[in-house]
Amino acid sequence: MPDNPHQFRTPNVDTEHTDLAIHARGLVRRFGDLTAVAGIDLEVPRGMIFAVLGPNGAGKTTLLRMLATLTPPDAGSASVMGHDIATAPEKVRFCIAMTGQFASLDEDLTGRENLVMLARLWGFRPGAARARADELLGAFELSAAARKQVKDYSGGMRRRLDIGASLIVTPGVLFLDEPTTGLDPSARQGVWRLIRQLAASGVTILLTTQYLEEADQLADRIAVIDHGRKIAEGTSRELKAATGSGVLHVSLADNGQIEAAAELLSAHLQSVVQRSPEGAELSVLAGDAAAANAAIAALIGGGIALADFRMGTPSLDEVFFALTGKTDASDPENPKALP
Repeated sequence: MPDNPHQFRTPNVDTEHTDLAIHARGLVRRFGDLTAVAGIDLEVPRGMIFAVLGPNGAGKTTLLRMLATLTPPDAGSASVMGHDIATAPEKVRFCIAMTGQFASLDEDLTGRENLVMLARLWGFRPGAARARADELLGAFELSAAARKQVKDYSGGMRRRLDIGASLIVTPGVLFLDEPTTGLDPSARQGVWRLIRQLAASGVTILLTTQYLEEADQLADRIAVIDHGRKIAEGTSRELKAATGSGVLHVSLADNGQIEAAAELLSAHLQSVVQRSPEGAELSVLAGDAAAANAAIAALIGGGIALADFRMGTPSLDEVFFALTGKTDASDPENPKALP
């Protein structure tokens, strides 16, 4: 990303946690009888990409909305860039930007017109607004589409423009709520590149995601939340190591035996068996190599022919399952678990 002459320099920052972009203690938010966020603590150093991972309904968006001063907490406290979200919300808003799950753009305007309009609302003079719009369009590889109406943009182009719109004035903290939802793999990779570039320029990024791979690829640190509570936090490597188990992966010569194989593996390893998205491979936590070997022997003894098997470290998907009992962050009903 190019240098931004309009970067904020936030004045009068509190000194207690000046090394932290976000500092939260015991944040709680209730909606009637539902507790959406149930006492979450966060510490996010400046310049970090920090991911909040969890299934639908875990409280991810509510947490972001509280930190962005859009939803008041019922209990707890938090500061963003040194400013208290309750006592100084206007100072928090001055140094943040937020991009939600859906693009907040005028589809009847062109990409350039959207950015110029937003720059004018920020107080840019007409010439400076046009220059800033062109700078962002170039940085986000949208110059060729600058004069097309947004309604004719692809999903990936809309998401890039939406993120660009949130950077008219570069924030200290950028909140991204599921920034790649609904994008195809190529567009998702493009957004990932932009996020990395923003972090490299010094912007602190707090993103929520249902995509385990996204958290694994992008985040310096990950918090896993479920039912409004933080149940784990660490680097991807730390979370994987915390399971304390290896993972046995088994491919069958005959997929017609997959149910029988899952039952045997579950019985011998006392763990729920997961099926790969393609349905061709079974994965199950195994305490050690001896336990995995015994399970393989049970499969062979049961007349189940194996095409391949291996022992490995758990993926972030498998860590998520071990922590929450769900195989997929976007799937709270866990339909892929076997048996």
